[in-house]
Amino acid sequence: MPQKIGVFDSGVGGLAVIAAIKKELPNVEIIFKSDKAHFPYGTRSIDNIYGFVKPIFDGLASEGCQVIVVACNTVTTNLIERLRAELKIPLIGIEPMVKPAAAATKTGAIAVFATPRTLASTRYSWLKEQYAKGVKVIEPDCSDWAYLIENRQIDRSKIEAIVNGVCAQGADQLVLGCTHYHWIEELIREIAVGRAEILQPEVPVVDTLKTALAQLS
Repeated sequence: MPQKIGVFDSGVGGLAVIAAIKKELPNVEIIFKSDKAHFPYGTRSIDNIYGFVKPIFDGLASEGCQVIVVACNTVTTNLIERLRAELKIPLIGIEPMVKPAAAATKTGAIAVFATPRTLASTRYSWLKEQYAKGVKVIEPDCSDWAYLIENRQIDRSKIEAIVNGVCAQGADQLVLGCTHYHWIEELIREIAVGRAEILQPEVPVVDTLKTALAQLS
């Protein structure tokens, strides 16, 4: 029988992560759950988000998922430790790639595109304190990006203005800190070409998933 994994995201961002998983692990069975009824999560309270996701995660566990990939930066940065304590199966989270961005910058400036709730999280503050001391971390207002992407209302001029703005401030590493933004990765790359590199965590997440599944087999 194929190994069974769960993937959760508030909306379509998780589908980009699933595509990366399927490419590397074509034989696993994937159960995807989203929460479009309560989307977007990025401006909601932590207690509300917990109330939404806990029953979904319990459901994935009861369906036989051996690992759950939390394909949501907002849930990972705010709730993954609590959820890990309450669930009996491994959870693999996704969080902004501050560490590799700070290590790679040549200009001393990086930009993190993320939801307000992720940017306000204790975990994100810890990542900056731990790995980005002495690095300028620019956090542009992307609060409506997830909604626009979810509803296929991508506004190129708005995205262009934000990307150009952070590049003008010297950022040479652009961190996609929301899986919804993976859908516009190529657009961001096109706008920032020659000025900045784009970082998103699909490859390391798949590598972590491979290790977790190998340990379970």
